[in-house]
Amino acid sequence: MGEAYPAQVADKEERLAELLAPFAPAWLPPALSPESHFRNKAKLAVGGSAQAPTLGILDRDMRGVDLRACGLYEEPITAALPALTEFIGRARLTPFDVPSGRGELKNILITAAPSGELLLRFVLRSTESVVRIRKHVAWLRAQLPNARVISVNLLPQRAALVEGEEEMVLTREDTLPFPLGAVTLYLTPRSFFQTNTTIARAMYAQARAWAAGLDGVRTVWDLYCGVGGFALHVAGPGRRVTGVEISEAAVDSARRAAANAGSSAQFFAGDAARAAGKLGGTPDLLIVNPPRRGLTDLTEWIAANPPRWLIYSSCNPTTLAKDLQLLDSFAVHEARLMDMFPQTAHMECMVLAERVD
Repeated sequence: MGEAYPAQVADKEERLAELLAPFAPAWLPPALSPESHFRNKAKLAVGGSAQAPTLGILDRDMRGVDLRACGLYEEPITAALPALTEFIGRARLTPFDVPSGRGELKNILITAAPSGELLLRFVLRSTESVVRIRKHVAWLRAQLPNARVISVNLLPQRAALVEGEEEMVLTREDTLPFPLGAVTLYLTPRSFFQTNTTIARAMYAQARAWAAGLDGVRTVWDLYCGVGGFALHVAGPGRRVTGVEISEAAVDSARRAAANAGSSAQFFAGDAARAAGKLGGTPDLLIVNPPRRGLTDLTEWIAANPPRWLIYSSCNPTTLAKDLQLLDSFAVHEARLMDMFPQTAHMECMVLAERVD
């Protein structure tokens, strides 16, 4: 922060070019983000007291630091914070105190769709305050009519986690529609989605443009497909698209999106590396969007069964470079910086590679 945005982008391009220099890609112009108010998700640790809460982070002493004026978040998130602050007092939600282990409310998680609708989640230590939350949900929805989904997440462990395994949806709607042009995705409380909507659009558009320019692509696999973003954007007539994701809830969301879009794309729940061996054959185009650790076990399968084309979207260019070194049967044609995280050193990168016969 404090460095001019063009200089930030130039520095990232330079570092990316250095990492991927052995593969000599042609560089496309970077996909640029708004400099502020670009984050569609807020993960707010709650501190202070029920009558004077802080929403933001915890300092080194595990005390609350208020970040309600932070410039990261999209406007619908920022606009919801005063009502959420008042709600904490109305429902007598005592913030969890890490040093003593007392209190209930640990985090508030908010996701904003392009429509302005919100998904709100209260992360609690136990069910002790659920009755009070239910009692006051009607008031909260009157203050925030754009709050489509409201839920409680239980995190009983004293661990450095943002959320737990158990979710209780308190509204009739349990899914947040996320319209992105011709495709509407559907997010459940525990769904993963890219945190920067502008860059998510650019990533899906880039994958669609690359796929449209490739000859003979009849089968596409999207591994680590999440709620189906890449798969649904590259789907089209005469093309058989299959998505695999380990989260059952995400697969349900992807299937719903496909049905509503009239798409023939199919989605299955499973581990990416295991699924690749079970699907049978090799796709014409493989799309991968792995976690920060990279492809890990999937690398071996790809090396042994190389598709004609590979689109790799990476949130960690270091592991991207390592994976590409292992996949030495591919030549990288094009690469593009996707500036998912402005004001930080982190970056997303997409590459298009072709099998060398």
